[in-house]
Amino acid sequence: MQPLPFDPQWLSAAANAPLLAVIVWLMHHLKRGVEIRLAREEERGCAPHAVDEGLRAREELAAFKLEVARTYVPLSLIRDVDQRLTQHLLRIEGKLDEVSLAATATAAIVQQPSRGPTK
Repeated sequence: MQPLPFDPQWLSAAANAPLLAVIVWLMHHLKRGVEIRLAREEERGCAPHAVDEGLRAREELAAFKLEVARTYVPLSLIRDVDQRLTQHLLRIEGKLDEVSLAATATAAIVQQPSRGPTK
């Protein structure tokens, strides 16, 4: 079998070149379309309302999330999870208090002068 007369990476680049050209053309076409739409709205005296639509969409999404949380999760489950989390946090707090007391006692013992046998 004879080796290829050209580098395989060159073949890959040649295959990707048309795809890159299509992407550049699409970006140019979309940009031109947006500019034309904005120019039409300015001619009519309308302000672009993309920002208003974005805010409205965000508010609708937040309302939908709240509705899902209210309707699909039973209140008893929320209370149960809250109670379990509270119990775990109280246990962690107790363990931290024990460690803190032990560390304080150890520091006090280390700082005391040692009492050796007296002569």
